[in-house]
Amino acid sequence: MSRINKNVILALLTLTSSAFLLFQLYYYKHYLSAKNGAGLSKSKGSRIGFDGTQWRTVKKFIMLTSSQNVPVFLIDPLILELINKNFEQVKNASHGSASECKFFCVPRDFTAFALQYHLWKNEEGWFRIAENMGFQCLKIESKDPRLDGIDSLSGTEIPLHYICTLASHAVHLVVFHERSGNYLWHGHLRLKGHIDRKFVPFRKLQFGRYPGAFDRPELQQITIDGLEVLIPKDPMHFLEEIPHSRFIECRYKEARAFFQQYLDDNTVEAMAFRKNAKELLQLAAKTLKKLGVRFWLSSGTCLGWYRQCGIIPYSKDVDLGIFIQDYKSDIISAFQDAGLPLKHKFGKVEDSLELSFQGKDDVKLDIFFFYEETDHMWNGGTQAKTGKKFKYLFPKFTLCWTEFVDMKVRVPCETIEYIEANYALHQDSEIQISGKPESCSPPQIIVFVKFVLVPSCPIY
Repeated sequence: MSRINKNVILALLTLTSSAFLLFQLYYYKHYLSAKNGAGLSKSKGSRIGFDGTQWRTVKKFIMLTSSQNVPVFLIDPLILELINKNFEQVKNASHGSASECKFFCVPRDFTAFALQYHLWKNEEGWFRIAENMGFQCLKIESKDPRLDGIDSLSGTEIPLHYICTLASHAVHLVVFHERSGNYLWHGHLRLKGHIDRKFVPFRKLQFGRYPGAFDRPELQQITIDGLEVLIPKDPMHFLEEIPHSRFIECRYKEARAFFQQYLDDNTVEAMAFRKNAKELLQLAAKTLKKLGVRFWLSSGTCLGWYRQCGIIPYSKDVDLGIFIQDYKSDIISAFQDAGLPLKHKFGKVEDSLELSFQGKDDVKLDIFFFYEETDHMWNGGTQAKTGKKFKYLFPKFTLCWTEFVDMKVRVPCETIEYIEANYALHQDSEIQISGKPESCSPPQIIVFVKFVLVPSCPIY
């Protein structure tokens, strides 16, 4: 009888405990949660997004790169914009302190990272480990354009892009390569015949539609959504570079062919001019960068880049173009402070402005200001002796980065059209087509067009 009583008592205790536990859960859910709604909402918020595909993919990618000491940094425009808007909050965040996934959980198809290739020590090993961790990776390679001018090395392939997918999200790893102008360059993402076009939605990629050039960014480590990542120290500057980063190469093969037909001038005078012209261009670039003024290679300097990847030794000057909307009132004093006295000034800011500064050893710096109309652009010229003005027409153009005499500089993207507007096939460099408009008041404005120059014609 006592044995039965013990079983009954045990059953009753178990039932009572279960009922009490159920009551506690019910009370917590229906009373405490209503009473402390804000606190519970915050508790739930700590879990928001951290089980999402984007965050888990990025976390695993960061674990992969960290374990292999691959110094990747975040370049995703969407996330960098969010970071820039909340920079103070992000700077004060600590590892694991995130209460809500606000950045890496934003809906998107890709997350873009970058690395500097010269810092990557174990590329093939990294690739195998990535696949072992569940990533499916695609490697995009192409010829190294820096070696096109060297017969024995031309055609050597280098990695340009990696795309690694996990579940439904992809990481785009952009491979930056060092260039001699102390900047970073990435290549065009060009799909070869054997690549599956359905691997990812390639058209949605932010990088790779064309080659790009960027200033070498200083990096800083921050914590985003509980993950430690490297980002550009000045995210706004990097974001501003992206839409203007398009890069075009000098035509190395054509330059070699040009010098096979027309021997290069290696006289002492020519070599001295090239040296002085390079130093003048470097000084001009430094001065204009301080002013925040964009410029590009124009006239004979642009032709030298396009035709022979260098400075034309008999041109006697350095020619630059600037959009008139980028003009700064202190541009003349800035060049004079840099040691370049003003040689002449033609025109006015509102009409055909042209500046010329004197460099050393009689090498001039000529700056032509360009004005934009509805369907064309133009720059002016003034005849020193007569004061007559000339208006030179150009088709509209955009600007691209290139490399010239170990510098990152801009040239018109539509280079051949620009050069064709600068030089003529005719033995005369300028062909008048419109005469003197009767409606023009003195000084008369005469409109000229310029045509393409054959390589054998010298340019001064």
